[in-house]
Amino acid sequence: MVYTAPIDEKELVKQLQNKATASQAFDALIKKYSQPVYWQIRKMVMNHDDANDLVQNVFIKAWNNLHNFRGDAKLSTWLFKIAINESINFINKEKQRLQLSEDADEAFLINNLEADDYFDGDELQKELQKAIAKLPEKQRLVFNMRYYDEMKYEDMSEILGTSVGALKASYHHAVKKVTESLLE
Repeated sequence: MVYTAPIDEKELVKQLQNKATASQAFDALIKKYSQPVYWQIRKMVMNHDDANDLVQNVFIKAWNNLHNFRGDAKLSTWLFKIAINESINFINKEKQRLQLSEDADEAFLINNLEADDYFDGDELQKELQKAIAKLPEKQRLVFNMRYYDEMKYEDMSEILGTSVGALKASYHHAVKKVTESLLE
């Protein structure tokens, strides 16, 4: 493992907005965030190859829209927001392409999970993923961000544009549904 010094996000933003240093700064951005962005997407689309493609789309979109980044939010928050939107758009396009109904997320995600050659979890992990796939989209997002990423509600609020109270309620309901599903 190669050690890399922590990156100061404010300094990185300055470098990204300077044409002379933008390319090198963007490489640093990719190195720092590609893995967390990958896992956020992977939890949403449940397929390695699709997640890899979407990660590339996220960073292309980020590069093309650097001039729009105002710095009101953290860079990581901005990237996660792009990743979530790309994932939702991908799922919706795939459901349309496969002629699935609007509420067919569960079947689509479980099919992706079972078809993924790169899934390396045991049977219990697969059952957990199926239980998560049964959740409504917003609860699924909140559950993954809180349970797997241990993300603070305040950061989720910034990414999802939802109040902290509503996110806590969504997480509580999601945990209850996942628990019930696993106990069945």
